Amino acid sequence: MIRIRVLLSVALSLSLLGCGFHLRGKIVLPADVPAVRVISSTPYSELVPILERGLQSGGATLAAPDARMDTVARLEILSERWGDLPIAVDAQGRAQEFSLRYATIFAFYRPDGEELVPQQVVELSRYYVSPPVDATGTSTEREILADELRREMAASILRRINNVVRAELDHAELQRSSTMDAP
Repeated sequence: MIRIRVLLSVALSLSLLGCGFHLRGKIVLPADVPAVRVISSTPYSELVPILERGLQSGGATLAAPDARMDTVARLEILSERWGDLPIAVDAQGRAQEFSLRYATIFAFYRPDGEELVPQQVVELSRYYVSPPVDATGTSTEREILADELRREMAASILRRINNVVRAELDHAELQRSSTMDAP
């Protein structure tokens, strides 16, 4: 029985390797990027601490609160927008099903103000049911979905930063190797 489990786990591992699956590594930032500060145009944004934790767990250093702006890289959250859109109504015309939407505009800058990751928009949405006759617990469901959307938004922003930076580093490496090969 133990051999079957071992063989099954080895087969599963090999199939994952064969399909191109690999674990996400740490977020990659260029070597010349110092500590990072997350700035939001929304006071008391709940997205900021999630992004800061994601940056820290990815290996980035967070800037001290008293650090000068010209010495830190900046992840700027330029806009956060929430919206509920009714998508289904009952016979009396009361909304029963909603689409919760969350959109964010962000950009990432070097300390000198140079744009490292250009301004981008990320929009996420989830559907939820809110029966008009039994409103007990529906605000809690919306709050749970909002928390989930914030976590997904932070992960999406960090993935986009990582992808842009990795592409730039790969491009620079390709440029460097092609100039070394030239006669």
